[in-house]
Amino acid sequence: MNKEHLIFGIRSIIEAINSEKTIDKLFIQKGLKGELIKELLELAKGKNISSSYVPIEKLNKLTRKNHQGAVAFISPIEFHDLENLTLKVIESGETPLFLILDQLSDVRNFGAIIRTAECTGVHGIIIQKKGGAPVSADTVKTSTGAIFKIPICKVDHIKDAMFYLQASGIQVIAATEKANNSIYDINLSIPLAIVMGSEGKGISSSVLKIADHTAKLPMYGEIASLNVSVACGVFLYECIRQRL
Repeated sequence: MNKEHLIFGIRSIIEAINSEKTIDKLFIQKGLKGELIKELLELAKGKNISSSYVPIEKLNKLTRKNHQGAVAFISPIEFHDLENLTLKVIESGETPLFLILDQLSDVRNFGAIIRTAECTGVHGIIIQKKGGAPVSADTVKTSTGAIFKIPICKVDHIKDAMFYLQASGIQVIAATEKANNSIYDINLSIPLAIVMGSEGKGISSSVLKIADHTAKLPMYGEIASLNVSVACGVFLYECIRQRL
């Protein structure tokens, strides 16, 4: 975590949230009580900011300053509104290509995917506010700066984002080994959003149910799956091949 994006002290964090700063992580000391901490927690809940209760030793490792039992990290980027971004892409006349990451948790995979997405002309990456990999200094580093060049949208629920894209004429394809169709049998030249799942569980069943299509990569080895960032790269470059 980058100390440049660290803020500490209950009042300082409250001010940051009220100033519309995007908080990536909020750490609260276990057992901390009082009206001020109650105000911070209610504010964080209202803004859908997830908080973690940790021992004071954890906070002391993050900063030696007087943190008052609360430390937060501000996101190094500004997030985009999905509806505004979608309309902008459609109005541009280009064929939309979005990437949806369903509970991806590894920041290095996240950064690698961002880098590939920028190289392949993805118009935007959609992530969920809770449960996924944070946009941290490690993400920025692994993306080699690509994170500053591609719009990222944080949404409350992945499924709602999918419904909105579908209503906008953009079909959703889920990348899963459970699919019957190969990626090479699917038309990827249409307005499209590709869903990639988490490293361990893949795409959640509720997300799979509402996807327009599912597709898998042919596998000939004994290992059953690819690293998610590698699989994502194959899907995106097949999109390019078809669109060229």
